[in-house]
Amino acid sequence: MFRPAIHRMAWCLIASVAWISSVPVVSASTGAGTDQAFVVEGVAFTRSYAGEGLSLRLHNAALLRYKVFFRGYVVGLYLPDGADPAAALGDVPKRLEFHYFWDIPGPEFGKAGERILARNVDGPTMRALRDRLDRIDRAYRDVKPGDRYALTYLPGKGTELSLNGTPLLVVEGADFAAAYFSIWLGGKPIDDGLKNELLRKG
Repeated sequence: MFRPAIHRMAWCLIASVAWISSVPVVSASTGAGTDQAFVVEGVAFTRSYAGEGLSLRLHNAALLRYKVFFRGYVVGLYLPDGADPAAALGDVPKRLEFHYFWDIPGPEFGKAGERILARNVDGPTMRALRDRLDRIDRAYRDVKPGDRYALTYLPGKGTELSLNGTPLLVVEGADFAAAYFSIWLGGKPIDDGLKNELLRKG
């Protein structure tokens, strides 16, 4: 049936991307104000994010497509003002916010993420992260079109996973954040084009 086929395609979007279309952030607002929205593929991102001691700015956003025709998700990267995007995996505050276009079962997020993570960290690191990876894998819920996951790292506290603004858990450790964000920003990310667009300067 059509629905299982869509689920298989959606899993491919987060597990083994075949084609990426990365686009720069484009202003969608003509009104005044410093926090006007930015839009990518009809998806609006606020220009800033603030919460629990964090003050971050939208650095860039990009669209992921699967085999040219299917939009997978749009992701925005938030960093502190003046932060060097090349150092985004360091012990600095950061946030990745994902807007989805397809239904994706919750358990698939952990499976797909760990495949990419294993390309970016060595065996001892994976073993050291194992308990924390299991915790975040269990926290993922199913998503439907329009839902948003966010990963927000606050030094000294940890990495918060939230769904549509509702916190699901916080995972402690700068080592966990550096490893987990490498899925999108590391040396062997889910896709080089997506990484390069998110970290692009200017």
